[in-house]
Amino acid sequence: MEEQIEVKELDNVVVHFSGDSGDGMQLAGNIFTTISATVGNGVSTFPDYPADIRAPQGSLTGVSGFQVHVGAGKVYTPGDRCDVLVAMNAAALKMQYRHCKPNGTIIIDTDSFGAKDLQKAEFRSDDYLGEMGIDPDRVVACPITKMVKECLADTGMDNKSMLKCRNMFALGLVCWLFNRDLSLVDSFLEAKFKKKPAVAEANKRVVRAGYDYGHNVHASVPNTYRIESKVKEAGRYMDITGNKATAYGLMAAAEKAGLRLFLGSYPITPATDILHELAKHKSMGVTTVQCEDEIAGCASAIGAAFAGALAATSTSGPGICLKSEAINLALIDELPLVIIDVQRGGPSTGLPTKSEQTDLLQVLYGRNGESPMPVIAATSPTDCFDAAYHACKIALEHMTPVVLLTDAFIANGSSAWKLPDIEELPEIHPHYATEEQKYKYTPYKRDPETLARYWAIPGTEGYTHILGGLEKDGETGSISTDPENHDKMDRLRWDKVARIPVPDLQVLGDEKDADLLIVGFGSSYGHLYSAMEELRRKGNKVALAQFKYINPLPKNTAEVLGRYKKVVVAEQNLGQLAALLRIRINHFAPYQYNQVKGQPFVVTELVATFEKLLKAPLPKEESGTFYTKILQ
Repeated sequence: MEEQIEVKELDNVVVHFSGDSGDGMQLAGNIFTTISATVGNGVSTFPDYPADIRAPQGSLTGVSGFQVHVGAGKVYTPGDRCDVLVAMNAAALKMQYRHCKPNGTIIIDTDSFGAKDLQKAEFRSDDYLGEMGIDPDRVVACPITKMVKECLADTGMDNKSMLKCRNMFALGLVCWLFNRDLSLVDSFLEAKFKKKPAVAEANKRVVRAGYDYGHNVHASVPNTYRIESKVKEAGRYMDITGNKATAYGLMAAAEKAGLRLFLGSYPITPATDILHELAKHKSMGVTTVQCEDEIAGCASAIGAAFAGALAATSTSGPGICLKSEAINLALIDELPLVIIDVQRGGPSTGLPTKSEQTDLLQVLYGRNGESPMPVIAATSPTDCFDAAYHACKIALEHMTPVVLLTDAFIANGSSAWKLPDIEELPEIHPHYATEEQKYKYTPYKRDPETLARYWAIPGTEGYTHILGGLEKDGETGSISTDPENHDKMDRLRWDKVARIPVPDLQVLGDEKDADLLIVGFGSSYGHLYSAMEELRRKGNKVALAQFKYINPLPKNTAEVLGRYKKVVVAEQNLGQLAALLRIRINHFAPYQYNQVKGQPFVVTELVATFEKLLKAPLPKEESGTFYTKILQ
C-alpha cells in the first residue's frame, strides 16, 4: 500500500527560485506565480537578477533569483524570507540562503555541487551544508541534472538543450509540494512555446518528472501543503507586472480619450518592457518608435503630442537626465506628454537592475528655469495601470507634461489584478480648442478655471499657430523677452499645476488616535502597510499615509501631518520626500527611515525600528522645530 503523506492548509507561503542567470529561474517563478493567481491566490513577486548580461557560470555575481509570496487572500509584499529555497547550484545556495527562514525547506541540484562548483562559490570545503550551518534534514538533495537527462534521453535533444529544462524539474517538485494542478503548467508552456511544440513537450515531461519524484520519494518532507483561495470580488483576474500594467493604462486612456497612442522610447533597464508590450498592439492604434537615443525618444513624443496623439516616453533615471531639455520644451509649449520614469539604483549607471526611489527630486526640480510638472508615484504593480491612466487624464485635460514614477521593484514584480471594465473608468476630455476660437485662435489663451491652454491640432483650418522653446507672449503667442511677461508666464505655469485636483491623502490604520504616523510614497506601500498591520497586531496605535500624488500635494497634507505627535517618513533614498514636505509644510519636522540598498524594505526591520520609535520619548524642540534621523 502506498504511504500517505499529510496535506496541511497554509494561509501563505514564500518560495524563492535561484540559480545562474541562464538557469531559467525567472521563468520557473513566473509560471508558479501565474498558476497560483489562476486558482485565485493572492500573489506578489520580486525578480532579482544581476546587471551582467551573462556572468561567469557558477559565479557568485551571476546568481539570479525570483521570489513569490502566495496567499489565500491578498498579499502586499514578496515576503522578507522564504519558506522554500530552490538553489540550482552552489553559488545560489551561498548567495540566497540568507533569504531562507530558519526552518525553511531547501531544494538543491546535487549535480551542481561538485568540487569546481564549490570553488567558484568560494566554499572552503566539500561540507557546504556544515560550513553554512544548515541542518541536512531541511534539504531536499536531488540529482536534478542527471534526472533531466534521463527523462529526455529518447528525445534526440542535445546536451545544452536538455540542461535548459532543469528549471522545470525544480518547478515540478515545488508544484508537488504545494499540490498544484500540472494542467495549468502545461497550458502555460503550450502558449509560451506555441511555435516550438517539441520544446513545449520536453518541458512538460520534465515538470511531470519533478512532480513524480516528489510524489514517489516524498522528497524528505513530512507534509505537502495546500493554499486555498479566500472569496474574492467577482471578476476576471490575471497576474500582471508593473510595466505591463503601465502599458495597459496608457492604452486604456487613449481608448477612453478617442486618441491614438504614441510611445517614443530608447531601450533602458528596467523600463524596456513597456516598449516591448506596446509594440505588440499596433492593431489597437498604438505606434511605437525605438529611437536612437533618449533625446530622440522624448522629442518624437513631443512631435506626436503637437500633432494630436496621446504621447508618452519611457525611461529610467539616466534617461531622465538626458531628456531634461526636451521635457522642458514640452513644458514651455504646454503639450500633453506622459514621462514614465522606472527608477533604478544610481547615480550614473549605478545599479541597473536594482530598485530605489532616488529620482523624486530630479523629476521635481531637475530642469533649468521654473519648470513645474505634476508627479504621480504608483504604489504597486497593479496600481501602475491606475497611475498611468490618471497621468494621461491630467496631461490631456490640463495640457501639461506629467511624470509617472515607478521603479524596478514594482515594474518587474507582479501581483493579481482584476481586469477593469473600461466603461467604468473616469472619462477623459482632452482640452481642445473651441469652435468659437476659429480664425482667432491664440495658443496661450487659457481656461479661466484650470489655466490650461487650448489644444489645436496642426492642419485644422482656422487654428494656425507656432510653438517653440522661446518664451511667448501670454496674449498673442508671439516670441517675447519682456520681463513682466516672463514673470507672468512663469507664475501661470506654476499656478496651473497647483490647481490640478488630486484626491485627498488617505490615512489607514488607527487614523484618529495613532501614536505614530508612517509616511511613504510610491512602491513602498506594501511593505509599510504590512509593517503597520504587524505593529497594530502587537497592540500599538499606528497609522499610514502613502503619497501617490506628489505634485501638487493633496490639499489636506498639512492637516494630516500635523495631526500626530510622531511622524516618520520612510523612503528608499536619503530623505527626498521628507525634504519636500519640510519645504512645503511649515514647522514639519519628521523622523526619517532611509535606505538605499537597491532592495525593497524588509518588513521585520521596519517593525523593529518603529517599535523603538514608539517607545522613545518625544525630543525637545529647539527653535520651534527638531529633526531626528533614525540610524540603521
